[in-house]
Amino acid sequence: MGFFTANDIGIDLGTATVLVYVKGKGIVLKEPSVVAIDKNTNKILAVGDDAKNMIGRTPGNIIAKRPLRDGVISDYDVTEKMLSHFIKKAYNKRGWGKPRVVVCIPCEATEVEKRAVKDAALNAGARKVYLIEEPIAAAIGAGLDISKPSGTMVVDIGGGTTDVAVISLGGMVVRSSVKVAGDKFDEAIIRYIRKKYKLMIGERTAEDLKINIGCAYKRDEDISMEIRGRDLVSGLPKNIIVTSEEIREALAEPVHEIAECVHSVLEKTPPELAADISDKGILMTGGGSLLWGLDKFIQERTNVPVRVAEDAVSCVALGTGKALDFIEKLEEVKISNY
Repeated sequence: MGFFTANDIGIDLGTATVLVYVKGKGIVLKEPSVVAIDKNTNKILAVGDDAKNMIGRTPGNIIAKRPLRDGVISDYDVTEKMLSHFIKKAYNKRGWGKPRVVVCIPCEATEVEKRAVKDAALNAGARKVYLIEEPIAAAIGAGLDISKPSGTMVVDIGGGTTDVAVISLGGMVVRSSVKVAGDKFDEAIIRYIRKKYKLMIGERTAEDLKINIGCAYKRDEDISMEIRGRDLVSGLPKNIIVTSEEIREALAEPVHEIAECVHSVLEKTPPELAADISDKGILMTGGGSLLWGLDKFIQERTNVPVRVAEDAVSCVALGTGKALDFIEKLEEVKISNY
């Protein structure tokens, strides 16, 4: 197979966000994995940013849908249409013919789930599809040399899944995945506010709380944020002040689950590779890794140094893009060619 051309693209098909990398251009698109659909006609009205802005604000006949859940496709038809939209948007005026596409998948995706991603990408306009597992893509995107006989641990916390893998000689030696990540953080915050304050808040408010005052580790100084929701007693809008310590309490369970997954993978890691990881530390990638204090929490749980990648949100997309450059080598061990 020849080298990939400028027409070829890499896609981080995330539960919360889709990023598209075009060879020679870098990341050209980063939009929410959301589609707005008219229920009466089944017509897609908006995709990405425009669709996300409709969440919680649409008439009865319009639904804002997220076609991926827990890192995999939950609505095939909508995913295909969403992918088609993003490929056309990124690929616009970049030459003739269909692109070859590298798409990332969770490290424990089933064969059925892999096939669904492949088929969706092909039907969305790809000429050929290559699948790369997220921890591998994240490591490549973070600039690590994964070809060496040395252990590297990557913890990729996305919207739907947290993938943990020990990589050596270009492959995953030990791996695990939990369906706990950014979305579960948001859900935990919504439940906590509802239970404590009898206040119903939406996904966007929960996400704002997570980003602005969320934490996995106790802060030296508590910070707070005012939010508005619907009082479940009166049914009327109501404002409250929420503190970072409250959000830490709300996130305690999902944070603990992620830390336990990391600990479990370390326990299964061969001694020589475990020694490498102790020296080099654990690399965290993905949007979920940006939760304040999560690196410190995992470091205390594992007694291994933890660092967050420089461009944590884009690492997987950058990795799919870099994979375009040396696809033949990668294909031997970890990229599925369909």
